[in-house]
Amino acid sequence: MEGTFRINGRHELLEFSERATLLQVLRDNGHQEVKEGCAEGQCGSCLVLLDGRLVNSCQVFAAAAVNREITTVQGLGTIHAPHAIQEALVEVGAVQCGFCTPGMVMAAYYLLRHHPDPSEKEIRRALDGNLCRCTGYTKIIEGIRLAARRMRQA
Repeated sequence: MEGTFRINGRHELLEFSERATLLQVLRDNGHQEVKEGCAEGQCGSCLVLLDGRLVNSCQVFAAAAVNREITTVQGLGTIHAPHAIQEALVEVGAVQCGFCTPGMVMAAYYLLRHHPDPSEKEIRRALDGNLCRCTGYTKIIEGIRLAARRMRQA
């Protein structure tokens, strides 16, 4: 099969098998920022926005994403132009191995887009389903609160 995907604002014509997941197609075509953790929709490492909705890309057939808007963490910010969430997580020391970071950033972005001043409970609920084996979440929550403040002030 082949289809056009709009990934981070760019149209890409891609070939894929009928059983391929969005995660597989993204990674096979250079979008290594989308991580494959559990491949079962349980860890949050593969989170992307699909038409503005947060989804586990390992649980979406690629064919269902043809002609739709896909945003990965690189669509939010890059190493040279980081998003406020990325900056805040680095600043507070929330990034250790970095494997879960793209999914955490996407979950935080989705939360802050809908709730610009979340409580700690709302942040924890938004991160439910994002597994981090390094940080213990305290620094991640601190980073999201810092990003929320900065984004409200901007």
